[in-house]
Amino acid sequence: MQSITADKVLTPAGIQFNKTLCIEQGVIQRIQDATKEELAEKYAGTLIPGYIDTQVNGGGGILFNHTPTYDALKTMANAHLQFGTTSMLPTLITDNATTMANAADAVSEAIANNHPNIEGIHYEGPFLSTAKKGVHEESFIRTPHDSELATLCRKDIGKVLLTVAPESVSPSFIKEMVAEGVLVALGHTNASFEQVSDALNAGASGFTHLYNAMSAFTSRAPGAVGAALLYDSAYCGLIVDHHHVHPKSAELAIKVKGKEKIMLVTDAMAHVGSNLDTLAFFNTEIKRSGSKLTTPDGTLAGSCLDMHGAVANTCHDLGVSLTQASAMASSTPANFMGMQHKLGSLAAGQYANVLLVDDTITLANIWVKGRLQ
Repeated sequence: MQSITADKVLTPAGIQFNKTLCIEQGVIQRIQDATKEELAEKYAGTLIPGYIDTQVNGGGGILFNHTPTYDALKTMANAHLQFGTTSMLPTLITDNATTMANAADAVSEAIANNHPNIEGIHYEGPFLSTAKKGVHEESFIRTPHDSELATLCRKDIGKVLLTVAPESVSPSFIKEMVAEGVLVALGHTNASFEQVSDALNAGASGFTHLYNAMSAFTSRAPGAVGAALLYDSAYCGLIVDHHHVHPKSAELAIKVKGKEKIMLVTDAMAHVGSNLDTLAFFNTEIKRSGSKLTTPDGTLAGSCLDMHGAVANTCHDLGVSLTQASAMASSTPANFMGMQHKLGSLAAGQYANVLLVDDTITLANIWVKGRLQ
């Protein structure tokens, strides 16, 4: 039996003091009062759940689109693990059908090998709106084909998240995907509020990077942003790097949706966990300038944000408590993915994916299934 003892432990019931996590075979068995001996060896700081990122395009110098292999996934996962991401959905940006299939094969190999950090795959596209394509390659944006549907519906690739534009697919397509166990999110869309509503009623359950690359909220046209904020059941990914979303817009989203429906995401590119500055990307390139990634014309191109940076920004700059920010980085994405039975909180029966942060919200230690990294 392993154990981790700390000053404070963030549990579903709130902060608990001087507690010990009792861990066996990578799973928390119970959380109990620390003994005198355990208190003598306790960690100073707060234990919180490991982060879950549902939108990871790359890391460690690797972009998943460029290298859709298991070895690439291991590099990406290691790059993000150092920033507290203990579970992730590697994300494939809009690409051709062969690359989509290769990405599925890579994730299938990761799942078969019980990789501790890879939980499935996020296909961000290719069924998007050219009007809101962002950095996605327009020549690859298309309507669904049977071969791609077979890839999306594979049962050996863990959780599958698919981002679509509701004006580019039918409600019946969304219903079909949901019936196959695929999570459908809405993004890169210029759809009307009514089109978005139809997609949500058909089973779409989330929005990819709220505010970015979607029809805006205005007085006479609520758009995708209005639907995202209005529909209580919808989850929303939010990039808190202060480049994608104005801090006050992020505050508003959190105030309206609450920690139960806002998920912190990175939209990370290959730059995270590496010294990479310039990345070739289809017919253009992505350059890092400080904490911002853009193409030469100034278009935002993903981020170099890591999950701990997202949590720290949310706490320090948006006035959100660690308890709330932690939920948005752990339990909320776990609930969105339907994995709350094993991920997202510190409780009996959960994987012992644990982070230690100090009082300044500096990341101090990381455990994956009880193993100190």
